[in-house]
Amino acid sequence: MNTKQRNIILEKLKQLKTHPTADEIYAIVRTKLPNISLGTVYRNLKQLAENGTILQLGQAGQQKRFDADLSKHYHFVCQKCHKIYDLPAQKIADLKQIPNYIEQHAICGYNLDFYGICFTCNTKEKLL
Repeated sequence: MNTKQRNIILEKLKQLKTHPTADEIYAIVRTKLPNISLGTVYRNLKQLAENGTILQLGQAGQQKRFDADLSKHYHFVCQKCHKIYDLPAQKIADLKQIPNYIEQHAICGYNLDFYGICFTCNTKEKLL
């Protein structure tokens, strides 16, 4: 069941390309729904991720980030500023070559993230 709160959270997330945390989404949504609680934002983001409406990004021990872009793409994570950037799938080597089965395991999907130093951080570092 979609609630007004969930719809607004999703609407705001779709407007962002920054892969925000739940806390960042909460701050943005509060401008439209001043009485919303952080717990409500967390619950709705969890529900949206579980039903496949949004992507939940992040590794264990890191704050989760969220992405409403469900198109086929990869992510680049800067190890300095921790920003996450979208990388278009067509610019990455074709991964369709991955077989449907590897060592008798049925492959249903995959996630691929790239890590390094983003252009902005790299440029700043060269200026120092």
